[in-house]
Amino acid sequence: MLLRKLLPAPLLGALTGTFLAVNTVLTFSLMIPFALLKLVIPGSRAFADSALNGLAGSWVGRNNAWIAAVCATEWDVQGVECLNLRGWYLVSPNHRSWVDILVLQRVFHRRIPFLKFFLKQELIWVPVIGLAWWALDFPFMKRGRSAGAHASDLETTRKACEKFKTIPTTVINFVEGTRFTEAKKAQQKSPYKHLLRPKVGALGIALATMGEQFEALLDVTLAYPDGTPTFWQLLSGHCGRVVVRVQRREIPTEVVGGNPMTDKVQRSRISGWIEGQWVEKDELIEQLVRRD
Repeated sequence: MLLRKLLPAPLLGALTGTFLAVNTVLTFSLMIPFALLKLVIPGSRAFADSALNGLAGSWVGRNNAWIAAVCATEWDVQGVECLNLRGWYLVSPNHRSWVDILVLQRVFHRRIPFLKFFLKQELIWVPVIGLAWWALDFPFMKRGRSAGAHASDLETTRKACEKFKTIPTTVINFVEGTRFTEAKKAQQKSPYKHLLRPKVGALGIALATMGEQFEALLDVTLAYPDGTPTFWQLLSGHCGRVVVRVQRREIPTEVVGGNPMTDKVQRSRISGWIEGQWVEKDELIEQLVRRD
């Protein structure tokens, strides 16, 4: 029986929130010895990476368990049947809520490698979690202000990603840059009904540094027909229906490589490619939220 039927929402939310916090702190604490091992003994990378990714996968698995225990959610997921746990992917979803991250982790758990974000270099100094991100090989990047700095920083990021040639990797990027709201849509004068304007800066860096390694882009459409849930609603067992559509797209050679931070032509190519997907995604979301 779902815990939602046994406990009032405030108490359930407090319990699941506590479980999530304990799960996170415990998992990151267990990662520290393997992170230090990898730092001190470079030859231990293969063993340490296996242990670290196993711990990260277990963290996702426990999160999936409490979500299943508290939410009577109807999951409508299509397009994940032929993915490869040992593959290299670039994941591009729309962004509706903080719930999206847990939804994506649940949908892709044990189907593709653990989801990783491009992070600003400064975040490596965040206590505990910064070390965990480093240990899990989240790609850190610098963002220079001059053309020369852009070229240098891109080369630094590219070298940091060299390890991914031998380690199956999934990089995720929310190209909207922030969660969708009607206010943000109006402020941007977005031409889309359900989406904000795409920003291709981080995506361009991913394509410039790792584009040749990615075997495909996974174009993910997220929709919540009963209304976009808040994180608290998920914790307290009131999430509503979740609809996920995954479309595998080949990555055109013309959007790979180069430096989209300084090359306007390259940036325009990437923007055109993503905007074409955004038109299709907006139409698909409209169909999904209006379907009976």
